[in-house]
Amino acid sequence: MDDYKPIGCDLYDRLEAIATLQKTVKLSYVTANDATKEITGKIVDIYADEGADYCKLSNGTTIRLDRLASIIGDDISIL
Repeated sequence: MDDYKPIGCDLYDRLEAIATLQKTVKLSYVTANDATKEITGKIVDIYADEGADYCKLSNGTTIRLDRLASIIGDDISIL
């Protein structure tokens, strides 16, 4: 996978807020194979591991934060 490109603090804070409020969101992201995927779920954790930041969804899916393309939910539209 390519090198991690850190996301802005504002985006990180908004993701933490979404996780804290347990909101269901639709995330669009780019996979390691450069395919675009969409998934709907709740963000249950935002964490750092081996020099990159990730979000984990309630179904177990983990997404590297610099791979996020959009986040949409009730009164939420990011990226």
